[in-house]
Amino acid sequence: MLYSSTSAEQKRLRFREELESGRLLRMPGAFNPLSARLIERKGFDGVYISGAVLSADLGLPDIGLTTLTEVANRGAQIARTTELPTLIDADTGFGEPMNAARTVQEMENAGISGLHIEDQINPKRCGHLDGKEVVGLDIAVRRIRAAVEGRRDPNFLIMARTDVRAVEGLEAAKDRAKALVDAGADAIFPEAMRTLEEFEAIRSAVDVPVLANMTEFGKSELFTTSQLESVGINMVIWPVSLLRIAMGAAERALDALNEHGTLTSQLGNMQHRAELYELISYEDYAGFDSNIYTFNVER
Repeated sequence: MLYSSTSAEQKRLRFREELESGRLLRMPGAFNPLSARLIERKGFDGVYISGAVLSADLGLPDIGLTTLTEVANRGAQIARTTELPTLIDADTGFGEPMNAARTVQEMENAGISGLHIEDQINPKRCGHLDGKEVVGLDIAVRRIRAAVEGRRDPNFLIMARTDVRAVEGLEAAKDRAKALVDAGADAIFPEAMRTLEEFEAIRSAVDVPVLANMTEFGKSELFTTSQLESVGINMVIWPVSLLRIAMGAAERALDALNEHGTLTSQLGNMQHRAELYELISYEDYAGFDSNIYTFNVER
């Protein structure tokens, strides 16, 4: 009832322990707190919080228009509803290296389990669009060092994302990944890998966990969890998938409403009221204090 019973510190420790287990952690992207609870209900290992989803939720493109406050607040809303660890997209750290340090502390305050900071220039672009630009290695390293310096909870995961593959090629991406690990990164997010062999090359280049981004309609082939596990990948995210599915269903429902004047034809596609009430623990609230919560849950 209300919020998670697991503390942020416990979630971070659990995240670290599960990363050390050697198995692949599956982290679908939540587009709101309720979807995070559904991810947990379905037995996944963690919740990913995508910058692209947060910007789209505000009706904005994913080009660095969201602020640290907006992202941290939404992250807190999602993290506090689930017992699972949460990994959040912190773009380029929201400014200069000092801003990256503050970003880490704000995400710690928000109850997040870890974040990733990328090496694109400001303003950044979606990682699977053409025309990206990356900062020099010195700035990329300073961002990660500052983030590590700002961390207070040693179990808070600081992941370095590199977009170099699409700009300078795979060998440059391997070199940068190594440098970012040397700077203190706990994990590496190699963006826009094109083949399973490229993921394997990054995995072989570093001795920290590696994340795979299985976003649809992008540069990477949509590999299965078994394929990713076979080359040693430690985490996989589907950052925008649930939002895309939900928006596609909403569009079809609105088309049906325009055409038929009713949503009767869409009832089979809807989450039933009883399922929603179960997901949000309606019965627990009803029984919490009969003097205050005097309503009955209708089925």
